[in-house]
Amino acid sequence: MPALALNAEKYLKRLCVDIPSRRVGSQGNQDATAFFAEVVASFGLQTQCPHFDCMDWMTQGTSLVIEDQSFEAYSSPYSLGCELTAPLIIVSLVEELEAVETKGKLLLMKGEIAREQLMPTKFPFYNPEEHRRIFRLLEEKKPLAIITATSRNPDLVGGIYPFPLIEDGDFNIPSVFMTESEGSRLAQYSGKKLTLISRAHRIPSHGCNVIASKNPQAKNRIVLTAHIDDKDGTPGALDNASGVVMLLLLAELAADFCGSIGLEMVAINGEDYYAASGEALYLKENMDRLNEVLLNINFDGIGYIQGDSAFSLYNCSEELGGLIRSALADYPGIIEGDQWFQGDHMVFVQNKIPAIAVTSQRFLQLFTSVTHTSRDKTELVDCRCLASAAQAIFGLLIELDKYYS
Repeated sequence: MPALALNAEKYLKRLCVDIPSRRVGSQGNQDATAFFAEVVASFGLQTQCPHFDCMDWMTQGTSLVIEDQSFEAYSSPYSLGCELTAPLIIVSLVEELEAVETKGKLLLMKGEIAREQLMPTKFPFYNPEEHRRIFRLLEEKKPLAIITATSRNPDLVGGIYPFPLIEDGDFNIPSVFMTESEGSRLAQYSGKKLTLISRAHRIPSHGCNVIASKNPQAKNRIVLTAHIDDKDGTPGALDNASGVVMLLLLAELAADFCGSIGLEMVAINGEDYYAASGEALYLKENMDRLNEVLLNINFDGIGYIQGDSAFSLYNCSEELGGLIRSALADYPGIIEGDQWFQGDHMVFVQNKIPAIAVTSQRFLQLFTSVTHTSRDKTELVDCRCLASAAQAIFGLLIELDKYYS
C-alpha cells in the first residue's frame, strides 16, 4: 500500500506537473501516451499504440473593438482565426436566426440560443437535432464570424465560465466567446461596425491510444479504461490523470496475474476532444471483437481528497451485479454511488456491454466546480485513496476471473 501510493504520487506529478498540457494533438499529449506505454511495458504487458490524425490548436488572443470601446473575448477552441470589420447583428433565439440576414456581418449569439454548448457537427456518439439545426442555419446564413455570450452552465460544461458555445474543428466559420455581461454590453452596438481579430490557428498533428494487454491470447477480456487527454488550460489532475494513474497501479498489480481471462488496459485519447478520435478509433478497430469484452471498468475523476471512491453499474445482470457488490464490500473507502453518463464507459454501454464506472463520491461537486478549470490540481488528489481503490479493483478482477472461468 505505501509503495503503491508513492508510485501514484510519482505518476501524477509526471502527468500533471512535468507535462504542461495533455490536450489531444499537443506535444504534452504525445509525451503522456509515451510515458504510459513505457510504464505498462515495464510490468510485462504487451503494448500497442494505434495512431490517428488529429488537430492541435493555438491562439495568441483576441481583439474586439467598436467605436472607442473594447470587449474581452476568447478564441473558441479549434476555431479558425480572423481579422474582420463588419456590422454587428444579434440573435437570441433560433427563430431569430432563421429570419435574419447575416451574410457579410458579425453575428452575436446570446440568451436562449447560447444556453448550452453545441455538440460538434461530426461528434459520433451524441448529437441532438436542435444543435444540428443551429449549425445548419449558421452554414446557410454565412456570417463572417460568430461571437457567443454564454452564462454559467455547470451541469453541462463543468466549472468553465464563460464557456465556448462552439468547440468544433470541423466547423469553419471563425468564432469567439465572452461572458454574458460582456455580451449585453456589446449588444448595445447592434448595427454598428465592429473590428474582430482572433489570432488562432489550427495545426495538423497526430495522437494515439495505448492498449496494454495481459493474457492477450485469451478468448474473452475485461477492458479497463481511462482517458489520458485533458482540456487546454487545466492541469487535469482529477480529469483525468488520476484515472490514468489507476491503470498504471493496476498494471503493476497485474504483473503476475495468472488468470484465464484477458485484461486490457486502455489509455483512451479523446474524451475531452471535439472529435472523440481515440474512442472512435478504438470502436473501429474492435467492432468485430466487442462480443469478446466481458466487462468495461472505466476510471474518471477518482481520488478526490474528500469522500470515498464510488462505483456504479450499467448493463450488469443481477448475478454479476451481486458479485461486484460483494467483492467490493470487502474493501474500505469504495462505495456504490449514483450512475453518471459523461464518461468513456458509455462507449461500451451503448454497445450493450456491462460496465462499471469508478469515480469519486463527490463527483457532482467536482464536475460543476473543478472539471476543465485551472483549479484541477494535484493537491486535490489523495494518492492513498488511489492505492486503496487499485487494490479493491484488483481484488474484484480476481473474483471476476473465477466467475468467468
